[in-house]
Amino acid sequence: MNKNKAKQAGLKRRQRRVRGKIFGTPERPRLRVVRTNANIYAMIVNDNEGKTLVSASTLEAEFKGTKTGNKDAAEKVGELVGKRAIEAGITQVTFDRGGCIYHGRVKALADGARAAGLVF
Repeated sequence: MNKNKAKQAGLKRRQRRVRGKIFGTPERPRLRVVRTNANIYAMIVNDNEGKTLVSASTLEAEFKGTKTGNKDAAEKVGELVGKRAIEAGITQVTFDRGGCIYHGRVKALADGARAAGLVF
């Protein structure tokens, strides 16, 4: 197994482990974070229905022409998803870090969502 396949396999294993412990309900949906080298995505999911309620990412028009792979962009995405969630009537969520460690861009996104008013 080459290095990249081993890293992907480890990520998938961590994601399964996290998802085994976290479940989004209608009262407290799951805030899922997906991080790539260039972008970051956040979505709030109701796992009972399997539906995405609110989402935000650095691929949106607001981020055009700016750097999207840094902590500042992640914090803005967190604020954006938090603001959209509050508008949709969602105040409490369960945080799903998606197999990534709670550090850097993942932590910045969480801080931005908390600053917007989400509780987790």
